[in-house]
Amino acid sequence: MTIGKTLWVIPEGYIPPDSEERKGSRFVSHEAACLLNANDRDAQVAITLYFVEREPVGPYRVRLPARRTLHLRFNDLEDPERVPRDTPYSSVIESDVPIVVQHTRLDSRKEALGLLSTIAWSAS
Repeated sequence: MTIGKTLWVIPEGYIPPDSEERKGSRFVSHEAACLLNANDRDAQVAITLYFVEREPVGPYRVRLPARRTLHLRFNDLEDPERVPRDTPYSSVIESDVPIVVQHTRLDSRKEALGLLSTIAWSAS
């Protein structure tokens, strides 16, 4: 049985400008794509970011081993360029084998932490 899809979209992304101030803290604000490869072959994943007022950036390339999961923080993506802070973006995630993608955000700008998580949209 094949689990997942090869095309996923997270239309909402945002990393607060002060997310680096608390570096070293367990609660640094971040966006993450939680990736699952339940298949028997490694996945080559490409992420392209889209913005309101500039051209897209990418692909960011990630290898996701077979039968593994990866919690990929967008804060850590730097090649081809660092994901900008304080800038709304959307992401398109493509894989050469079917995977599952979940979007998670932790916003630690206030004392009361905000956490959200949702399954990304995928092509049927």
